[in-house]
Amino acid sequence: MSSNLEKYKKDLERLNTVGKDMVRDLFMRKEFEGKKLSKEDKVKKSSLENYFEEHYQKWFTESIYVIRQLISERLTEFEVLYKGDGKRKGLNSHNYNIQDWLVGRRASADLYGKKYYDDLGIVIMNFRTQLDILESAVARFESVLFNIKQIVQADLFDSELDEAKELLKNGYLRASGAIAGVILEKHLSEVCYNHSIKIAKEDPSISDYNDALKNNNVFDIPAWRYIQRLADIRNLCDHKKQREPSEVEINDLINGVEKITKTIF
Repeated sequence: MSSNLEKYKKDLERLNTVGKDMVRDLFMRKEFEGKKLSKEDKVKKSSLENYFEEHYQKWFTESIYVIRQLISERLTEFEVLYKGDGKRKGLNSHNYNIQDWLVGRRASADLYGKKYYDDLGIVIMNFRTQLDILESAVARFESVLFNIKQIVQADLFDSELDEAKELLKNGYLRASGAIAGVILEKHLSEVCYNHSIKIAKEDPSISDYNDALKNNNVFDIPAWRYIQRLADIRNLCDHKKQREPSEVEINDLINGVEKITKTIF
């Protein structure tokens, strides 16, 4: 499931990139409108010439599906910007839309050749709004992706903690504590990733993640001390030269890891 979500995320990023190139095409037309072009301007203009018309319909079809799935409350607005509301009796600056532009309708001009309204400007404004709506869908998807990832990971950790509890029940204290310690380390690593915190150490431990998260104000000193105590119990399980961990300590470790994985993200 995670791999599919990542694919959808890449598709969204692609749609966003294509949209931005379409905006650049429209803005260049506006910039060069009625202007005698230099050789440099012609090269610049040709790099994206007609990019908007060539890509819009495919972009619109894919984008509308995304918006319907993620932010359906913006769907009608997105569609109206393309084709209007279907109630107009004539063509003017208030009801001109992207579909008009694509089928070749242009604003009428007076005797001096001046257009009655800025048709290109309206298309730019409408499309920029559509692109903003798509970008808000991308933001919604990021949030959904994060939530799903946390739920899936929490389920996996619950399963592994059940295994640790079973080992504790059967008297395998070190093995039980070792599993709980690995879960804690994995979770703290993921929390660092979520907060864009990089660890310089090549093979970081629970203490390294714990220190980094405290130093970056992800949690306070009492939480840091609590996690450090859990790390100390985990170390008892991993190093046979130290004393044997007690059943109470392993139970505290498992309960502590369960609490941390469900409260710190």
